[in-house]
Amino acid sequence: MGVILTVFLAGMASLGIELTASRLLGNVFGTTNLVWANIIGLVLIYLTLGYYLGGRLADRSPRRTTFYPVAAWGAFTAGLIPIVARPVVYWAAAAVEGLDAAIMLGSFLTLVLLFAVPVTLMGMISPFAVRLSVSDAARAGQAAGRIYAVSTLGSILGTFLPVLVLIPTIGTARTFLALAFPLLLVALFSLWREDRHRALRLSWMPFVLLLLAGIVLQGPVKRSAGQVYEGESAYNYIEVREVDGTRFLLLNEGQAIHSVYRPGTLPTYGTWDYFLAAPYFNPAPFEPQRVERLGLIGLAAGTISKQYAAVYGDLPMDGWEIDPQIVEVGRRWFDMNEPGLNVLVADGRWGLAHSEATYTVIGVDAYRPPYIPWQLTTQEFFQEVRDHLTQDGVLVINVGRTPEDRRLIDALVGTIGSVFPTVHVMDVPDTFNTIVYATVEPTTSENLTRNLAHLESSHADSFLIDVVRRTSENLVPTPDVETVFTDDHAPVEQLVDSIVLRFFLGGDVLRLQ
Repeated sequence: MGVILTVFLAGMASLGIELTASRLLGNVFGTTNLVWANIIGLVLIYLTLGYYLGGRLADRSPRRTTFYPVAAWGAFTAGLIPIVARPVVYWAAAAVEGLDAAIMLGSFLTLVLLFAVPVTLMGMISPFAVRLSVSDAARAGQAAGRIYAVSTLGSILGTFLPVLVLIPTIGTARTFLALAFPLLLVALFSLWREDRHRALRLSWMPFVLLLLAGIVLQGPVKRSAGQVYEGESAYNYIEVREVDGTRFLLLNEGQAIHSVYRPGTLPTYGTWDYFLAAPYFNPAPFEPQRVERLGLIGLAAGTISKQYAAVYGDLPMDGWEIDPQIVEVGRRWFDMNEPGLNVLVADGRWGLAHSEATYTVIGVDAYRPPYIPWQLTTQEFFQEVRDHLTQDGVLVINVGRTPEDRRLIDALVGTIGSVFPTVHVMDVPDTFNTIVYATVEPTTSENLTRNLAHLESSHADSFLIDVVRRTSENLVPTPDVETVFTDDHAPVEQLVDSIVLRFFLGGDVLRLQ
């Protein structure tokens, strides 16, 4: 029974560690395809080595007194991962803040290599257990099948437990401990039943882990200047910083500002402001009263919805945000409590498809290179958007770029242009962001100028006038491209990975809002 339970817990721990590793690395380096590919690829290499070494060791020493110490050391070194990683994480976070590519690469490799020993040792457990379970060669296949079935059942639990329960409840570092401790205790208890002397020699392991965890794992995951809140959800590492009275929402590696809030101040001079200009690409005079409803995919902590509420009063607004903990942070730290705001915790595309409302403006603020949800970039998605817009409706999207690489913008303009008759493009001053507007009816950029004059003559909201003026002054030519992303073929990850690699290899300095 001890062997079977050890196999089950090792299966749970090995896959749980792989998923938790993505969060440990994602807190600093993000969760791009490149990060995931490194994690999965190297874990598979470690497991492959473990299978080989486990089989060899089992043939040389087919005894439980050899098997259980392997499991105990695997669990112990797994529990050490967050303890050893903590100082490296601080070092790496500082490198990411300063965009020091060499230090980032070194710290990333250091963190990844931390998993080599525990995952290799856990890989040794299943083939070793098969050897211990085979007493009759005629039933070797049955014994192997039972062992790998039990290990897979453990892996199934290890898939869901960290993501859905442990990480949101106790955090990433303690999740490693929660995965390691059951395996460690079962291995030591089972060894005690076989050889008490050997068990006593390893009995220090849980106490050392608890002592080191109590010393090292205190305090925040990151020691960012101005940090007033940090937390971990099933989706993100969430951080709120306050600098000179202004609060900023940052996620994961912290290279993008997702929301900003300064009590009593509406202008941010960032990307959020320019969502207000969307309706004024319609023919003049477009009266503010004609804005009937806002749909916002990527609500975050509500900067855009707050600005719309300030300009348009109790405007009905539907905001989709997939992470419920971000919603809580928005309400607590960003005063996201506008009367007209209907917060919907759901994937934006799914939520829009199931909405019965039509909107004057649909905003998409969910593109944060290198995190571009491919399902929000396709022709079919933009058709869904158009179907939910009024006759004078406008789509507005915030898109990140680098100073020399506008391929993502070009691809999106081509895709949007296959659905909407007119697309307008504006570069946000002093950032590396571009705002893309698309209108249901054919429009011209001169409409914006005429509406600006009308808003000024009618003494409209001064913030709105300022935003429309800034938008008009920063329009750029709409690229003429034929690229169209579809649900069947949307290589956005490949494109964004290429942009990110070019950015890092080129040494540009970039902060996306």
